[in-house]
Amino acid sequence: MTAAGVRSQGTGRLRGACGAVLVLSFLALVPLQRAIDRELAARGNVGELLYLPSGGILQRLSLGHEGLLADIYWTRVVQYFGRKRLGQATRFDLLGPLLRITTELDPQLVIAYRYGAIFLAEKAPAGAGQPEEALQLLRHGIVANPDYWRLWQDLGFIYYWDLKDYESAARVFRAGSERPGAQLWMKALAASVAAQGGATQTSRLLWSEIYRQAENEQIRASAKDHLLALQAQEEIESLNALLSKYRQAVGRPARSFRELVAAGLLRARPRDPAGALYQVGPAGLATLAPGSKIDLRLLQ
Repeated sequence: MTAAGVRSQGTGRLRGACGAVLVLSFLALVPLQRAIDRELAARGNVGELLYLPSGGILQRLSLGHEGLLADIYWTRVVQYFGRKRLGQATRFDLLGPLLRITTELDPQLVIAYRYGAIFLAEKAPAGAGQPEEALQLLRHGIVANPDYWRLWQDLGFIYYWDLKDYESAARVFRAGSERPGAQLWMKALAASVAAQGGATQTSRLLWSEIYRQAENEQIRASAKDHLLALQAQEEIESLNALLSKYRQAVGRPARSFRELVAAGLLRARPRDPAGALYQVGPAGLATLAPGSKIDLRLLQ
């Protein structure tokens, strides 16, 4: 072997050894951060700190291990979000920066855009309540992955549900429907949103497609909860119409649905989609029982 070859082989081994040390060092950050969090929590002064605020800095230090570091930072995102959720936190100050670092390290880490956008857009305490930041994250993802149609789908969902911007939602769904591999329902959805805005049937179409195509049980469960809430909302509107009819006939509001059953307006006391009995509230309007598993706040 030539002297140049020996030098090249030695340099390669040195870089490999340095890379291994660096990777092990970054892997050690996870338990180290947990230990720091526990110590600060014990002192009653939990400080939220990003050790390196830029994915670009980490890229330069990674010696070609950007993908592994992105996975580590994505793990950190999930840990951070999970801890905040369990603590019923109303502030998620590090969520956006952590996601930005993760996706700067690996612009093709699609899961970080998709789930990160959900984490950002959901209202507190379910999420950070930052739909505009979620839009920014997804736009960055679309630039890096222009042909991945599901990012367009997620972008349209945030415009539709979180911002009630139906014109932008329809435009995004239409653009996404032209991406390679996009499902045919994207084009139909674009037309439905453009024509009907936030109509209940459009929302049901959205959540039905999410439920049908969900790649994760948590997302599937969320879709099911939204569909049940939509059904309950429609049933409450129908029950209120019957309550109004009873009030006009009797001259006073009903105190319970038993009175509507006795009057022949209902066959039996109505139950919500989760099986709990509906109630008549103080204002004479239908309402969910206190123990109902239906959450109408999902539709707000």
